[in-house]
Amino acid sequence: MPTNRSTSEVDKNTTVVIVGAGVAGLALGNFLLRRGIDCVIVEKHSREYVEQRQRAGVIDTRAARMFRVWGLEDRVVGGVPTEPVLNFRVDGETRTLTLDANDHGGGRFCPQQVLIRNLIDVFLSDGGDLRFDAEVSVENIAGDERPLVRYRDSAGSTKLISCEFVAGCDGDRGVSRAAIPSESLTRYSHEYGYAWLTILAEVPANHQSMMALHPRGFAGQFGRGPHASRFYLQCPLDSSTAQWTDERIWDELETRFGEPMAAKGPISGTQLVPLRSVVYSPMSYGRLYLLGDAAHIVPPMSAKGMNLALHDAEVFANAMVHYQTNDHDFSLLDDYSSTCIRHVWNYQAFATWWTELVHNAGDASHQGEFRHQIARADLARLFESGSANRLLSEFIAGLN
Repeated sequence: MPTNRSTSEVDKNTTVVIVGAGVAGLALGNFLLRRGIDCVIVEKHSREYVEQRQRAGVIDTRAARMFRVWGLEDRVVGGVPTEPVLNFRVDGETRTLTLDANDHGGGRFCPQQVLIRNLIDVFLSDGGDLRFDAEVSVENIAGDERPLVRYRDSAGSTKLISCEFVAGCDGDRGVSRAAIPSESLTRYSHEYGYAWLTILAEVPANHQSMMALHPRGFAGQFGRGPHASRFYLQCPLDSSTAQWTDERIWDELETRFGEPMAAKGPISGTQLVPLRSVVYSPMSYGRLYLLGDAAHIVPPMSAKGMNLALHDAEVFANAMVHYQTNDHDFSLLDDYSSTCIRHVWNYQAFATWWTELVHNAGDASHQGEFRHQIARADLARLFESGSANRLLSEFIAGLN
């Protein structure tokens, strides 16, 4: 991107530039807007792309409560209420794990694209500044000068925004984290050794939500409205989508669930997702703050990635409100990374334990028969022991 324009040619001055119009960026933008803090959201992709990007999603109890506190629940939270129930097919037999309803009320099944569309509509209707098709670079994040966000728009024109802070919400491959010197970040990671084939099909699911534990590997199915479903199949890392024909997918789902599919229809999309956990620390550098997938990734088995991003957005928004209303006091901004990191590691602890338990309970080929039997014993305790079930409920509720 050209950088020959001088800083005297700034097109816009604002308090916060938010890079990325995903869940974290849009939630943050709405929070700041509601507190009168000027911000601009810049997004690499088009509005159509962002709004149609398919992602699963569950808004947990804490996130639902957060939107309520910010006065946004009725405007942005869609979907149906979650139930404190985990449904399994274990070797073809249906098993239901009921959690403590007192700890898990208030969540919603809400696909990310629904939440994204609602957040965009609210932000724009309330007068927010949201710029799509923006190829971004981030500059001056650690110097004495104000940070600059430079971008080229869809017409090829270069724009320059000056700001006090940059919120990097542009994901694992975005420009925000790449702007931080590598020696200033520590990357912690865990590779699980298998992938999920994610499948979007234009058919109703047999069940609103069901997870299958089978010797051939994990499988999941989740309803996405009356005419669409999301399915998951555990597969080796060296798999390719070309190997998974529609016929093979339907056959494998029926095998792992031990029952026929209610319907077999067009498969509109498949993607291979290697399961991994990643944390970058610290989550800030100079005037740049990382949120969501730019700072951490949890495996989809935990259903916590979206909620972790929302937590980051609220922590940063509260820090900005404190900064603006307390004579530019940096104390909460200085604590942003440490505050979020504690929460991130709690989520990672749950995500790692739950992911490995569920996959090892089905597939003995990956970590061996010993780990398989340990996982089966853990799983049996969850179904049969009230104290173990309460411990799981408290573990999950502790993240809320």
